[in-house]
Amino acid sequence: MNETRLPTNWARWGDDDQLGTLHLIDAAAKRRAAAEVREGFHVSLARRTEPVPLTTGLSPVGSPAVMPAGVLQTVNFNGAQPLAMTDSLLVNTHNAGLTHLDAVAHMPVDGHVYPGVPVHAAVTPTGVTHGSADPFGEGIVTRAVLLDLAPGGGRLPADRRVTGADLDAALQRAGTPLSAGDAVAVRGGWDINRPFDQPVPGLDLSAVRWLDEQGASVYVGDIGDARPARPPMPMHQVALARLGLPLVDVADLERLARHCEASNRWSFMLVLAPPRITGTTGLAVNPIAVF
Repeated sequence: MNETRLPTNWARWGDDDQLGTLHLIDAAAKRRAAAEVREGFHVSLARRTEPVPLTTGLSPVGSPAVMPAGVLQTVNFNGAQPLAMTDSLLVNTHNAGLTHLDAVAHMPVDGHVYPGVPVHAAVTPTGVTHGSADPFGEGIVTRAVLLDLAPGGGRLPADRRVTGADLDAALQRAGTPLSAGDAVAVRGGWDINRPFDQPVPGLDLSAVRWLDEQGASVYVGDIGDARPARPPMPMHQVALARLGLPLVDVADLERLARHCEASNRWSFMLVLAPPRITGTTGLAVNPIAVF
């Protein structure tokens, strides 16, 4: 496919923009989110990640094996009587075993990061200077809609490529409107923390175009780009890098889906509050759905 026809938001909000589609979360979107809170119930959309001892958790990146552990831990305790107990964590942010929020600088295309800034001007060995996760530290609050592609606790086939028509059908099943500035949560019923040579389903370019046309502000999914990957990777090289659409990767949407099905409510307030650690390509995050 001709990449000049790929959807893009480069220059839409200026050559120095770092917010991307977060611009779409206006006061009206936040009021819609607040209006969703009626039950006083909330659920985490993050998977449970157990730290691995630092000395045993490394494996080669890019090998057929799974990625290095999502979180490596050293407990700072040598057996003496301590004043306090502490530990040190090494977080492998972009890990298939850790729910995380991708900053727009995470994935370059043609030597540039969103919205067209050369990689060498945006990323340094000591931190990200453009397109980092810094804006996420302000917190993200908006209305969200769950699109369940495998209702009833099912799972998509491993070779499935999710289209825009699939997302539209799921929205119709949900029976709720989707407005510009809303977040979209997509459930395929998958745990993608598996060896890279094993296929997993993912969204295709028509699905990314659908997200763009709907004005999605944030994507939350238990699936993203399919494996094996084929360029352009729809979610990371188009949605993130070209549209500036922040991605919450490796979400756990099972409990959310069960609650939505039981209550017949598919929309909710989404709260993202990652740590305020500056200059990163992404951050671990615990998305919260509030009903």
